Amino acid sequence: MSEGSRGTSLAFGQVVIGPPGSGKSTYCHAMREFLGRLGRRVAVVNLDPANEALPYPCALDIAQLITLPDVMGSLGLGPNGGLLYCMEYLEANVDWLQEKLEGLRGHYVLFDCPGQVELYTHHNSLKNVFAQLAKWNFRLAAVHLVDSHYCTDPGKFISVLCTSLSTMLHVELPHVNILSKMDLIEQYGKLAFNLDYYTEVLDLSYLVDHLASDPFFRNYRRLNEKLVEVIEDYSLVSFVPLNVQDKESMRQAMQAVDKANGYSFGDQEHRSLEALMSAAVGADFHFSSTLAVQEKYVQSQDKAVEEEVMDL
Repeated sequence: MSEGSRGTSLAFGQVVIGPPGSGKSTYCHAMREFLGRLGRRVAVVNLDPANEALPYPCALDIAQLITLPDVMGSLGLGPNGGLLYCMEYLEANVDWLQEKLEGLRGHYVLFDCPGQVELYTHHNSLKNVFAQLAKWNFRLAAVHLVDSHYCTDPGKFISVLCTSLSTMLHVELPHVNILSKMDLIEQYGKLAFNLDYYTEVLDLSYLVDHLASDPFFRNYRRLNEKLVEVIEDYSLVSFVPLNVQDKESMRQAMQAVDKANGYSFGDQEHRSLEALMSAAVGADFHFSSTLAVQEKYVQSQDKAVEEEVMDL
C-alpha cells in the first residue's frame, strides 16, 4: 500500500467515459438519483472542462482548476488540442484533485469524464489520473457508454467493438460497457439480429456476412474479417442495455458496476445470499434485462408495422 493510502478508508465509484453524445452526463444524473434513493451518499465530480451545462449538482468541478475556453483563448489551441492540454494539466496538478476529494470521503463518487475518444485509447493523462485514484484507495469501475443506435449499422457496430476493446485494454480498470438510449433505438430502424446478439457479442461472422451484402463493404470483407478476429480472440467485449427512464434497467446496470468495482462484496448495504452468489459465480448475465428490452423493441416494431398497414 502506498504512503498516501495508509489509514485511508476505501471509497467506491465509477469513471463514466465514452464518445461525445453517448449520454455520460445524463447517466451521472440518473445514477446519482437512483443510488440516492437506495440510501447511498453520492457525489458527482465533473472532469470535463468543456462541460458547462451540468444537469446534476456538482460536488467538485474541474472548472475550478482549468477550463477549455481559457486554454483555447490563451494558447491558441483548437477544441481537441485544448482538451488534451487540460487533461495533462490535471495530471500535473493531481495533488489539487487529491485535496478536493478528501472532502468527499464516505461518498460513492461518479466521475463524469470528457468525451474525446483518444483520451481512452492511447493518451495517458486520464489513465494516470485513474491510477492515482486507485493509490488513494478508490475502487473504481470504468463505465463505457455507447449509443445504441450503432447497433442498426453493422459497420459502425464493428467500429464500436474495436473502440470498446481498445478502451478496455488501455484504461486498465474493471470495465462495464453499456448500450445507452435503449428507449430511442426503434427510431433508428430495425436491427438485423436479436438484441442479445449485440449485447453478448455473439458469432460476428454473421455480421461480416451481413456487411458483404452491401456493395461498398464487399470490397473490404477481408479487413472486416480480421477486425472481427481480433475482437473475438480477446473475448472481452459485451454490453449491458440501459434505459435511464426504466428503474429495472438502472438496477441491472448498477448491479453490473457494483460487481465490477467490488461494492457488492462489501458491507455497505444489506446483501442477500442470492445476490452475493449471483455476483460470485456470474449467474445473472443480464439475460432478463436484455430479454425485456428486446420484447419492448419488438413490440414497438410491430406497432409501427400495424400503423403503416392501417395507413394503407
